Amino acid sequence: MRQPGYLDKREERSMADKPEDLPLDRVQVKKAVEALQAFLKTKSTPDSLLLDESQHLSLLFTLWKIPKQAQTIRIPLPHGIRTEADEVCLFTRDEPNMTPDQTQRFYKKLLTERGVKNITEVIPYKTLRTEYKPFEAKRRLLGNFDMFLSDDRIRRLLSSHIGKHFYERKKEPLSLNLQSKKLALDIQRTIQGTTISISKKGCCCMARVAHSGMAADEIAENIDSAVSTIVTKLRMKGPLIKIIHLKSQSSVALPIYTSNLSNLTLIEETQKEARAAMDAKKNASKQKSAKKEQKSTEKNSGAEGEEEIPQLVPIVTPRKKAKLEKPTKKGLVKVPKPTGGKKGSEHFLWIQKQPAGT
Repeated sequence: MRQPGYLDKREERSMADKPEDLPLDRVQVKKAVEALQAFLKTKSTPDSLLLDESQHLSLLFTLWKIPKQAQTIRIPLPHGIRTEADEVCLFTRDEPNMTPDQTQRFYKKLLTERGVKNITEVIPYKTLRTEYKPFEAKRRLLGNFDMFLSDDRIRRLLSSHIGKHFYERKKEPLSLNLQSKKLALDIQRTIQGTTISISKKGCCCMARVAHSGMAADEIAENIDSAVSTIVTKLRMKGPLIKIIHLKSQSSVALPIYTSNLSNLTLIEETQKEARAAMDAKKNASKQKSAKKEQKSTEKNSGAEGEEEIPQLVPIVTPRKKAKLEKPTKKGLVKVPKPTGGKKGSEHFLWIQKQPAGT
């Protein structure tokens, strides 16, 4: 029996692995929004009021730790953050048996039939490769549009053609399924929503959630929706978000959420557990390697002790032949040449003289 209110290690880890619930104070968020709007009104000029220029409002997230992997999260918003003046470009695939102009007309007709009115320009993939290959053409394309969409069938091919400046200015194309039956709704959600890019190089990330021309209640609702989406989709364990700030393009960052400091002790405990687990793994690997070395040495020593002794085989020595005595010249007699021999050839027969008295 365990005491009531006691949590074992498994339950603590499961609670740490679940995404934390961020209780945003709506009243505090609305006050921060109103203060930021009042500050922007004081900094506005008559020219900006006539042109109805609005600034982007963004959320700055500070995480408790650096993520181990990069991630891009799409955030649907209840109130759109783009105006009708924003220019949107769509990259499409090359339709078979069609020229680039025919492909462009085909997709423009498809968008009008589905009731899509937010797309300003349609660029086929072949046109992007040929007409926008120079560096200056890519920079001009980047500056002419506020947002880029792409057919999901060619999304993986675009990174080598559009260049790094699209990613540095956070204008990388967002993929869409152009064969969807709810194409108009999908495009509307993508255009009026936002994204956040989480890098594994730092613990800060930013997401655009509104503009200064919106009402304070609309901005607060967008903030609440963005925070809840990021908390549920962020692939991290334990406490996630440390501080959340609201800022514009020309203002200071106003804090709207601060995490509890008790999370700091939880993070330290998790780090200690991770270090202990790493040390245990290292010790286990060292012990395994030592056991392997000991087994190998034992095998080698046993093999040397049990090595078979080769059998001794008697060596057969060949019998020595009796040495023949070399005849001396004194005991030899020259025989006369036979009569029937050929000319020019000499035959000698050496006969050994028998000793006298035999």
